[in-house]
Amino acid sequence: MSHMTKVPHRRPVRQASGAAPTAPPRARRRPTSQQWAAWGFLTPVTLYLVLFYAYPLYRNIDLSLRNYTVRSFVQGDAPFTGLANYRTILDDPTFAPALLHTVVFTSVCLFFQYAIGLALAVFFNQRFRLSATLRALFLVPWLLPLIVSASTWSWMLNSDSGVVNAALHAVGIGPVNWLTTPGWSLASVIIANIWIGVPFNLVVLHSGLQSIPASLYEAAALDGANAWQRFWRITFPLLRPVSAITLLLGLVYTLKVFDIIWIMTKGGPADSSTTFATWSYQLGFGNLLPAFGPGAAVGNLLVVAALVFGLVYVRVQRKQALS
Repeated sequence: MSHMTKVPHRRPVRQASGAAPTAPPRARRRPTSQQWAAWGFLTPVTLYLVLFYAYPLYRNIDLSLRNYTVRSFVQGDAPFTGLANYRTILDDPTFAPALLHTVVFTSVCLFFQYAIGLALAVFFNQRFRLSATLRALFLVPWLLPLIVSASTWSWMLNSDSGVVNAALHAVGIGPVNWLTTPGWSLASVIIANIWIGVPFNLVVLHSGLQSIPASLYEAAALDGANAWQRFWRITFPLLRPVSAITLLLGLVYTLKVFDIIWIMTKGGPADSSTTFATWSYQLGFGNLLPAFGPGAAVGNLLVVAALVFGLVYVRVQRKQALS
């Protein structure tokens, strides 16, 4: 008689009350061709930002926090000094004049570049013959290399043989030492930088004017609004987004202007046209015993200033988008 082994009946295990049912593990999805394409396009941009922005910024911060000399710069064994380099530049007598010159240079250049660029953009927005040709001619200062523009202005403002003093002499005004007088050196580099920056404002603002519908001007003219009222009630308010990005880009560019000032005045005479950009170069490369740490610290102040204004711009734009 055969004995059959009974297999015990297993009852299903009940889940505890309130416990969420466990879902079966999902299989990992493989990246699609579109995702691979997106990563392929992002890789060059990421490498560019890391190599040419993130790493130089890291090196500049490291320079400002260590006591670098020529030997330690090559060997890489500079001692860590913390914020000592920043205290050094704050205690330097050049700091206050350089800060004042940077603020004056940046604010005056931005105001006149924007005002002249806006006036020219409104003028060229009127359709007339040779408008495109004249607008293209105004781009010449922007297309020239900065060394050419600065050298040209140095020749024009020369005290002895410059065309500016020759024109002043023709109308009975005595010569002005534009580049060698402390009272005129900063004004000279401001004039040159305004001349170089106006075409950029003209191009950007003119493109913004093209996006304003002509029907708004026609309706305002039918209501009896004159040209000045149409500008303040239609043109200027609708140009605010374009104006904001124009001023921001102009601010970042003007803060770091070095070529024009260095070629024309080298920050002199007697530091009368020294800004943070030229001072940083003088500290790092303008002496026989370079001060790499303080020079990097001054450069970081410029980076922080540009970053602060950039964050303010982003915050203002976000508020306008939500309102």
